[in-house]
Amino acid sequence: MAVYKRGRVWWYRFTWRRQALRGSTKLTNKRDAEHVEAAYKTSLAKGEMGLAEKKSIPTLREFAINHFIPHIENQFAEKRTTLAYYQIQVGHLSRYSGLANARVDSISPDLIAGFVGKWREAGYEVSSINRALQVLRRMLRLAAEWGYAGSKPPRVPLLPGERRRERVLSPSEQTAYLVAAGIVGEEIVGAYQKALQGIRAAERGLAPIKPEDPYLLRDVFTILLDCGLRPEECYRLRWDQIRLDALHIEYGKTANARRSIPLTKRAEAALEMRRSKSGRDWVFPAPTKSGHIEQWTLRKQHQRAYKIAGIAAFPFYTLRHTCLTKWSQHMDPYTLAYFAGHSDFGTTRRYVHPNLESGRAAMERANVVYSGHNSGHSQELPTAGVSPAIPVFQ
Repeated sequence: MAVYKRGRVWWYRFTWRRQALRGSTKLTNKRDAEHVEAAYKTSLAKGEMGLAEKKSIPTLREFAINHFIPHIENQFAEKRTTLAYYQIQVGHLSRYSGLANARVDSISPDLIAGFVGKWREAGYEVSSINRALQVLRRMLRLAAEWGYAGSKPPRVPLLPGERRRERVLSPSEQTAYLVAAGIVGEEIVGAYQKALQGIRAAERGLAPIKPEDPYLLRDVFTILLDCGLRPEECYRLRWDQIRLDALHIEYGKTANARRSIPLTKRAEAALEMRRSKSGRDWVFPAPTKSGHIEQWTLRKQHQRAYKIAGIAAFPFYTLRHTCLTKWSQHMDPYTLAYFAGHSDFGTTRRYVHPNLESGRAAMERANVVYSGHNSGHSQELPTAGVSPAIPVFQ
């Protein structure tokens, strides 16, 4: 029997299935303590104590396939864009053998640095590398939480120097693109009319497919630019979300995505025109698995439009950034955060830029109010309960 005394109490100590077990019997009599130890060993042998078997440690690739991806698929079953994002990043991580073949409890800073170095050599942007590192960070945290690694996962630092979406379309660029989007629609209609006169239609009787929505790009551009939606929020708009001259977003990327956004006259006119021609639930229907347009639906039309407009290429997210930047000049940051659907106020702060002229005007108005319009009597002391005048620096 392996019992020993600590103070007045007897403790047990033995090894079971390569695990060292030790504990107090809370008894002061040695014979009774030995009986407790024997009973404990018997219960272990019978499996009554539920002693956890040590989990086999998977490699990062095995953990991704068997645990992480199924977890992501369950968590984001309704968010296919988010699900696709994680699948792509896991694919990037799995293609680096140094990480993919390493056990999740033995991933070191050297392995992470090797992955970063390979991607830098391949010419990837810092933002692309950081997205993969963020997914790696989450994978290691879950591995630790689920008992496949140590209680403290390794630190996965992000690279500095990441470029943010800072481009804002100027008013002239907005107008040029809107005109170009209309031209793209006219080209689609023109191509259909030309096909009706072609050999296949006239002589072979093979009528071309009539385009259902030739001006789709123009309408999507208008909604994104005037309402500040995230592109995926725009793509999956339904008609029951448009009521009382506002868009009602029910769910989205963040916890604060649920919001109502007033429609501009231009956006309202575009939607009313679409409603008169639509017989479906989606505002922007398309022959896709989801039934509505996706991020790739307008890719070719978009490329054609910015070339016609003569402006540099930009992603659709630039339209949201342009809209929020415009709004920030006319509304307080808290209202802006609500309409943008931001959960982190730090994100909203990127759009709010201090304006020295408006700040000076506000200080002058405050000075007039607090001075009681007593310009010229600066030597008078303020009465009780009234703050002294705020000095204005010229």
